[in-house]
Amino acid sequence: MREFASSRIGVEGFVEPRTAVTDVTLLLVAKDGEWTRRRVPSVQWAHDFANRHGIPSYDAAVVGYPQRMREYNKRVKRDQD
Repeated sequence: MREFASSRIGVEGFVEPRTAVTDVTLLLVAKDGEWTRRRVPSVQWAHDFANRHGIPSYDAAVVGYPQRMREYNKRVKRDQD
């Protein structure tokens, strides 16, 4: 996660709460929509990580996901076909 955050431009963090099937996760999304998701120990840990690395962080359940991430996924899928 540190490598992703430090090697991409415009990274933002989206903290995803624990659900019945997944633990708390931190989704990092770069300016171009490239993303990575990792399990993290807690919501607080995710926000602390983002703060330490100068990354704005948001509650994904409140703000949703950025359009650039969906557009990136479409580009990748198109390029794989």
